[in-house]
Amino acid sequence: MQYELTGTLKLKKDEQKVSDTFKKREFVLTDNSSNYPQHILFQLKQDKCRILDNYNPGDEVKVSFFISGREWNKDGVVKYFTSLDAWRIDGVEKGSSSNSQESSSYATEAALPATEEQDDLPF
Repeated sequence: MQYELTGTLKLKKDEQKVSDTFKKREFVLTDNSSNYPQHILFQLKQDKCRILDNYNPGDEVKVSFFISGREWNKDGVVKYFTSLDAWRIDGVEKGSSSNSQESSSYATEAALPATEEQDDLPF
């Protein structure tokens, strides 16, 4: 099952080479949708590690991810681990409602008659 979460990129770590055939990159997303911000650790694997290069801390992003779990048994002690495996990151436009206001105010200005102060350049 696939999940999505939108939040603010808080931290992105360097790529880690775990073995000759496996690499990962972790990052933290802050979810501010409740009264208490949640700082959630995700990981990217293999060729997906590079998709984080396009984003910086403070950017609003939407992360698509899977939840994976595994069992680890050492010396008769069983532990369980859960990972949030991101496979896609999309940027989220900030203030998309202000963009619509800007375009509507631009349309209003364009409808006004030309005055001497307005520039008559075609672009």
